[in-house]
Parts: sequence; C-alpha cells; structure tokens
Amino acid sequence: MRLMIADDHSMVRGGLKLLLDRQPDFEVVAEAGDGAEAVAVALEHRPDLCILDVSMPKLTGLQATREIKLQMPDVDVLILSMHDDERYLFEALKAGAGGYVLKTEADRALVDAVRAVSRGEPFLTSSAQRRLVRDWIADPTSGPSEPLSPREQEVLKLIAEAHTNREIGEILHLAEKTVESHRGNLLRKLGMRDRVELVRYAIRRGLVEA
Repeated sequence: MRLMIADDHSMVRGGLKLLLDRQPDFEVVAEAGDGAEAVAVALEHRPDLCILDVSMPKLTGLQATREIKLQMPDVDVLILSMHDDERYLFEALKAGAGGYVLKTEADRALVDAVRAVSRGEPFLTSSAQRRLVRDWIADPTSGPSEPLSPREQEVLKLIAEAHTNREIGEILHLAEKTVESHRGNLLRKLGMRDRVELVRYAIRRGLVEA
C-alpha cells in the first residue's frame, strides 16, 4: 500500500514513516510539510492513502482532505489530530476522511487505522467518538453547525496566517477581487470589524495556532 504523510513537523513525519515502513505491505512514497503541499504531492504521487495532520499551515488537514477527495475520490484519507473534540471529528467526516486518530494514540492505533480505512471501514480511536459518529450517520443534522462555507474557512485561515489577498489568491487559485469579496463576507457573516477579530476567531476554531 502506497502512503503519503503530511505534517508540518519533520520529526513527527520521520517517526510516522519509521512506524509505517516496518510493515511489509506499507510504503511511504511521499511527504508534505503543509496542507497546500499535501494536495500537490498527492496529485503528483497518487498514493493509495494520505495521512494528514489536522493542524497545518496554508490549508488544514481537513481542507486538504476536501481538495484531495474532490480531485481524487478513490484516494483514502486518514486524519491525525491532537484534538479530542467532536467538532474536528465531524468536520473530518464531512470532508471525506475515512478515519480519525489521536496523535497520542498513533503509536498503538495508526497501523490498524490505515488497514481499516483501506478496507473501507471507518476508524476512530475513541469509543465515545464512535457513538457520536453512529448518531451523526443516523441523523446528519445532529452534528455541530458551521456558519462558514469550506471556501470561507480556507480564506479565513490564510488571512489569520497574515497572507495578503494576492498570496491567498495564488494559494487557492482565486482572483484577487474574489478574495476581497470573501474577506468582506467573512466580516459581515461573523459580525466582525477587522482582521484582528478574524484572527481571534480562527484561533478559537483551531484553524490556526495561537
């Protein structure tokens, strides 16, 4: 099985690679250091499964998952996260991920998670989360509400990372005027006045780290 690892910490990627390469039927064929690079590398190498950290620069793991599944529906995605939080879990499922593994449990659960997701079985490391997912599958309206569209979340993250409108347009392949429009919509939709308030909101939502 051909795997890709995306995490913005090289030591974490190295540890994951060692863990996975010990398996005779696994091969880590590519690595990426941020969410935008993860999408580009996945398109180039076409792995069977992508393992994405949820918190990365440029695009989060959830945003990268959405792009990868949009362009390569047959590629499986597994999310690694420090957050034992149902909001991240629901967002991962909605983005198209097949599994959600807490980093604190990766040494014990990651190999099983990769195998399960590759078989088409959802994998979650918490029994409480599994119950939440069963409830959500039965009634998708039971999940947490999200005021922003996926594209608005992408723009918000890049604004919070101090990218200019031009840089955001280049990263997301949008016209600069379109980015300006998204910025205005974000302020209106969230009832905020300036970039500082947007940054605070992005930090609270976990789109960027403080």
